[in-house]
Amino acid sequence: MAFTRRVFATVVPGEELHLNWHLEAIAFKLDRVMQGENRRLLITIPPRHLKSIMTTVALPAFVLGRDPTKKIVCVSYSHELATKHAIDCRAVMQSDWYQRLFPMTRIGEKNTEMDFITTQRGGRFATSVGGTLTGRGGDLFVIDDPQKPDEAMSEASRTRANAWFESTLMSRLNDKQKSAIVMVMQRLHVDDIAGLVLEKGGWSHLDIPAIADEEQTFRLYSGGAQHRKVGDLLDPKREPQHVLDELKASMGTMAFSAQYLQRPVPLAGNLIKSSWFRFYDQAPRIEETDFLVISWDTAMKADQLADHSVGTIWLVRGQTSYLLDLVRDKFEFPALKRAVLSTRQRFPSANILIEDKGSGMSLNLYLQ
Repeated sequence: MAFTRRVFATVVPGEELHLNWHLEAIAFKLDRVMQGENRRLLITIPPRHLKSIMTTVALPAFVLGRDPTKKIVCVSYSHELATKHAIDCRAVMQSDWYQRLFPMTRIGEKNTEMDFITTQRGGRFATSVGGTLTGRGGDLFVIDDPQKPDEAMSEASRTRANAWFESTLMSRLNDKQKSAIVMVMQRLHVDDIAGLVLEKGGWSHLDIPAIADEEQTFRLYSGGAQHRKVGDLLDPKREPQHVLDELKASMGTMAFSAQYLQRPVPLAGNLIKSSWFRFYDQAPRIEETDFLVISWDTAMKADQLADHSVGTIWLVRGQTSYLLDLVRDKFEFPALKRAVLSTRQRFPSANILIEDKGSGMSLNLYLQ
């Protein structure tokens, strides 16, 4: 934390550093990475909370100060952002106070805008997501905001970013057992890179939403802990409730829920709201004027990684739809046919809807 304060004064001269508790929570997690106790760290936090200075500027400078042989790769969503962070980190390492603190760490002859090497052959290399890493390896990778908010709405853009992360970046670890990855970002979409690594598992996740939606306890760098109750604000001095309300109104529920609450699916719903749902204790009696529908969304295979095939049985009465039953399983095609026919026997007057894709196309042909 003392080092972060000096870094802030160097890269943002004249501006006062507001020391909120979340900085100590981040510092605690970063220290665990430097100690080798954690090799995969994901930090999700709203924008403008000093995450880049701590992780992309201060962390590489501190690691190289302690061990100038370390090779560090820093990644951001754009060349311009990666360049800015590289310039800030270089300014820190060339400052008088840094060189007094770490006399053994000096930048060597190779000192370009995106790449510098220490006199002991370590260094910091900056690139953007999708950029080249040919011939590059790293002991520590720092990924800071791997996607822009508008690009994350594009499925093609998300697919490219996720594929680059899994195929290119993950293959550049110098030591597959010891090299570490720190990723810090605001959530943008359920299928962003954070969603990808959380689904796979194996990552320590420091999740700090602007408004707590559950009770949380964070360990702090200075010792002790910070406890948050539901509804507690992350930093009421910088972003009080009325500011967050204004942000939500200007951004929209979906963007605010992702970027500030770290919940890509809006808490209140977006197209379909949770308040629209009701529950019943006894299913309604089927009347002649009711409309029955059996809707199927089928999957291709029944193996462990395959999706489920799902059939839902609905009774539609006026503007109200009752979910009467649900069938959900992993079927091979013969078993899927039997399941469809079985539900039809239970509800012989129902209309059947089948998605006209994949196994649904074959199922449609069979039923005709």
